[in-house]
Amino acid sequence: MNRIDKLFAKKDKDILSIYFTCGYPQADSTQEIIKALAAKGVDMIEVGVPFSDPMADGPVIQESSTVALRNGMTLERLLGQVEEVRREVPEIPLVLMGYLNPMMQYGIERLFARCKEIGIDALIIPDLPFSEYMRDFRRLCREYDLPMIMLITPETSDERIRMIDEHCDGFIYMVSAAATTGTRDSFGPQQLAYFSRIASLGLRHPRLIGFGISNPSTLGEACANASGAIIGSLFIKCLAATATPAEAVDRLLSAIGR
Repeated sequence: MNRIDKLFAKKDKDILSIYFTCGYPQADSTQEIIKALAAKGVDMIEVGVPFSDPMADGPVIQESSTVALRNGMTLERLLGQVEEVRREVPEIPLVLMGYLNPMMQYGIERLFARCKEIGIDALIIPDLPFSEYMRDFRRLCREYDLPMIMLITPETSDERIRMIDEHCDGFIYMVSAAATTGTRDSFGPQQLAYFSRIASLGLRHPRLIGFGISNPSTLGEACANASGAIIGSLFIKCLAATATPAEAVDRLLSAIGR
């Protein structure tokens, strides 16, 4: 049982997962951000690989990727930083999130082996088609015990969602709306109906809701309709507005009422 399975086994509600872009705001920020999030009681951390064309991300995360790349962040450097900090935060699940192109350039099986070696617990690749996952990645996920976390949206069919639930492990990432990442004040009737539709499917895997979680209202709706929430853009804003990662985490938790 990996760290993600252990997390959901002991806590099935109110899980808080935080995304950040490695190399932002400075090239050497990764370790301190991870330690600060773990120290403040965050349940899971998504370690973002900066990319020049992050198509699923809104302007806040796009800008953080631009800065990180300008700072010289690479996938190899990122993995080295995670390896160093993992010794200090041995329990918290770490998910590597990034786009397919940098991972293919690195080498897919080489990446899986390295992730397993340094203590990464799962991967999220937003632009990985499910058919390609089934053909090329599923074997590696099982061999290295590294689940591929798949995203679903309001447009994803029930049939596709059931296939993801059957053939993937870890948890299901519910994108709250068919839009890029960013913050929003509340969820509307269409989003709430989508949350209810997914809940009615009786899926075997837990779900986390992301995109747009930015205040107590959106966090509460996410936690009421899934096992918890994923926050990214708001935390990037907090990192930009504070002097240290610890202050950024405090500002984030205050903003969402935690």
